[in-house]
Amino acid sequence: MRIRIGKRTVAVVGAAAAIVLGGATPARAATGTVHTDSGAPLTVRSAPRTAAGSAGTIADGTAVTIDCQTTGETVTGKYGTSNIWDHVEGSGYITDTYVYTGSDGRIAPDCTDVPTPPTTACSTSGLNDPNTCAQAVTKAKSRIHTNYIASYDGWCDRINAENYGFTASGSNTAYIHWTQIPSQYKHANSTDVPAGGLAFFSSSGAGHTMISIGGGKFLSNDINGAGTYTETTIAQIKSKWGQTYLGWAQPWFKVNH
Repeated sequence: MRIRIGKRTVAVVGAAAAIVLGGATPARAATGTVHTDSGAPLTVRSAPRTAAGSAGTIADGTAVTIDCQTTGETVTGKYGTSNIWDHVEGSGYITDTYVYTGSDGRIAPDCTDVPTPPTTACSTSGLNDPNTCAQAVTKAKSRIHTNYIASYDGWCDRINAENYGFTASGSNTAYIHWTQIPSQYKHANSTDVPAGGLAFFSSSGAGHTMISIGGGKFLSNDINGAGTYTETTIAQIKSKWGQTYLGWAQPWFKVNH
């Protein structure tokens, strides 16, 4: 049995009790249980920071295997404030502040090959877009709706272009748009998409594209109902539509080149 005392945990075994404190170097993987304040699922990140792309979610109350831990963004959660992030076996990174482990310190080996923060921000430099990245995000957020609007049904690439101040993208499909973008503006396979960056997917058809609003979140048409424009993630597009993620690009549009 474990009893929380502030940020510490007293582990009681039979008649003996011991306070579990951080500091010792763990030798192998450990376990923990996800607990969120609201009972909502905890987002798994591709890197130890809240702005990293989503790698899925873990339901509240789920036991997880932590194969390693690392230092990342400082987060305040259910169990206090910490910069410790847990790598969940076969998944990604979750902040330790929402994981009950019985300790405030490290309980698993140090992670290796931890993804570094993205060095590229969204930029319209040299692209002559009417709107900046920040203006495009603001406009995209102002267009959120859950009712059916015909001009949003199937028009993902045009919607992105409109957010940047154009009336059309100049490309026939989202996938064709991706193939037309010069390589210096593309970041293939990267899920660390800055706010304003455009994420692209391919499928057997036209593919898909959507705009990042930061923190691993995006605005997309149709994903939560035909003709709608709502918040989503890369993981939802992949799982719900079976799309293959290609990467992200700066807001380069054929119509302007």
